[in-house]
Amino acid sequence: MQNAEQYGSGAALVFDTSAWNRRTDPTVLPRWAATRDRGLLAVCPIVALELLAAARDEQAFQALDQALQALPSAPVTRAACDRARGASRELRGERRLPAADYMIAAAAAERGFSVLHYDRHFEPLCRALGIESIWIATPGSID
Repeated sequence: MQNAEQYGSGAALVFDTSAWNRRTDPTVLPRWAATRDRGLLAVCPIVALELLAAARDEQAFQALDQALQALPSAPVTRAACDRARGASRELRGERRLPAADYMIAAAAAERGFSVLHYDRHFEPLCRALGIESIWIATPGSID
């Protein structure tokens, strides 16, 4: 894994639940680890809540919570909310996307981060917000 290339161009990446859930796939793990080891992964509280809601028991919840808290954060602020609404206005006909995805992308944009995902919703959102959308794997290649 030491020789694996990181995701993105070197800027921090807010990962979505779709990326987290695929991080251990053998085609993904080396690049995920390289990106993580370079300190380039950040978490949005919305993603943290989605992940923690799926914890199988209290021990798993505690371990995951501790791991997520150790990462840089892309918080949902008033400015991020304003950016999400702006993206919705700009997207017009494409705006029927999950509210959580708007907020995750806007929180990343506010920090100048990109979004690491495996979810087509982030393509138009990142375009509207002027940030990089990075697929964790080629669409359709994992599931």
